[in-house]
Amino acid sequence: QVQLVESGGGLVLAGGSLRLSCAASGRMFSTYIMGWFRQGPGKEREFVAAITWSGGITYYADSVKGRFTISRDNAKNTVYLQMNSLKPEDTAVYYCAVQRYPKSSTRNIAEYDYWGQGTQVTVSS
Repeated sequence: QVQLVESGGGLVLAGGSLRLSCAASGRMFSTYIMGWFRQGPGKEREFVAAITWSGGITYYADSVKGRFTISRDNAKNTVYLQMNSLKPEDTAVYYCAVQRYPKSSTRNIAEYDYWGQGTQVTVSS
């Protein structure tokens, strides 16, 4: 089992920045990828970014590329999402997730094994 706790959400003006954290605990030795997803009001949950736990290879959705940066601290079992140049359309609940073993996709929600409870990000115009 892996437990995930997100933090760092809040209310920010458009153009501002936030840094989300996801602290993981439990059986982390089998972790392959940690990812961030989001679900906006009335929308389906969508992929935002992911990072491989050992090699630090990163993946981004086109909508956030160049504005968001995912990173990890293996010693702290924590993954971060630095969000800059925020837009109102970034408003969503942001979720952290773990994929235990390599699967066919880093972006498919169904291929992640553990999820956090989410943290709300609200960007006002």
